[in-house]
Amino acid sequence: MSVDEAPEPDRAPGAPHPREAARILGQESAVSALLTSARADRLHHAWLLTGPRGTGKATLAWAMAKWLLSDGTADSLHTDPEAPVVRRIRAMSEPRLLLVRRPVDEKTGRVKAEITVDEVRRLQGFFHMSAAEGGRRVAIVDAADEMNTAAANALLKQLEEPPRDAVLILVAHQPGKLLPTIRSRCRELRLNPLGGEDMRTVLDELGVSGNHERLAALSGGSVGEAVRLANQDGLERYQKIVDLFADFPRVDRRAISALAEAAAARASAEGDPFDLIVTLLDRFLNRAARTGLLGAPFPEAAAREAEVLSRISPDQHAAMLWAGAQAQTSARARAGRAVNLDPSALVMDMLIELVNQPAI
Repeated sequence: MSVDEAPEPDRAPGAPHPREAARILGQESAVSALLTSARADRLHHAWLLTGPRGTGKATLAWAMAKWLLSDGTADSLHTDPEAPVVRRIRAMSEPRLLLVRRPVDEKTGRVKAEITVDEVRRLQGFFHMSAAEGGRRVAIVDAADEMNTAAANALLKQLEEPPRDAVLILVAHQPGKLLPTIRSRCRELRLNPLGGEDMRTVLDELGVSGNHERLAALSGGSVGEAVRLANQDGLERYQKIVDLFADFPRVDRRAISALAEAAAARASAEGDPFDLIVTLLDRFLNRAARTGLLGAPFPEAAAREAEVLSRISPDQHAAMLWAGAQAQTSARARAGRAVNLDPSALVMDMLIELVNQPAI
């Protein structure tokens, strides 16, 4: 199976793979920390890139790999996109680079749920190539918090005996899931959600259409999430959720049925409709809870959103009720998914239960 044909779990649906990115935006602090370390000749052998999903951790990891394996200087992570080594990295044919990610099950053709120990064990032979065979070597683990227990222990062994001229870059969306001993052996670079202007620039460069301001607001500064929302008509579906609560506690039952039916659509390369609707509902409830505490969010993620949220969540008491509803709804979605309940019926039940809560 070629690179173009194989499923890539480290790639956001509908977006280019991070190895294709030409530059990094909005993460000056992390980049500066890395370059300062390089200028002081104290480049660590293991780096842990953390932060919310979709904020550019994998993009930074690949930029670091290109920089480390080319003639980059300590003044910038910029590399010539047409340099032979950079072109080989984009083509996944650079022998001094190893990518560890969730593997594809040869029997089913689907990506496995975890990074297995066999994938991590590949690091041993790779890192112990002689200088004549490889020189500096770089390995990326994306995402490290997806390793199973055996894989994590195998990785820890590599970190305990770091080979010369080898750099390990770990991407972690939930670093708390990693062994403390793994975290303690890495230099952490924390990435933050992108601001509105950087988000608009990135989405323009990716050719993402739609209201960039609302995409940025609804995605929480995550480029990956903004791309998913754009590809799955997320703004339109979020607008329907806002409209559903416009006259709360009176609701349009036909609108509930329409949302439930949309959740039952077949998953595609762009994503799972059920997951999208549950995510959007969770986001609406979160924004309702925050409104009662901090006021209506700005910018709005949908037309009349501030008006609707301010009316249904006017104070701290309402905020606590909406926060409780969010927790209950999220738990219900996870439990229903775990036992393969019908997505349409599950969303229908969740929405009816939510709008029928007399306490709100």
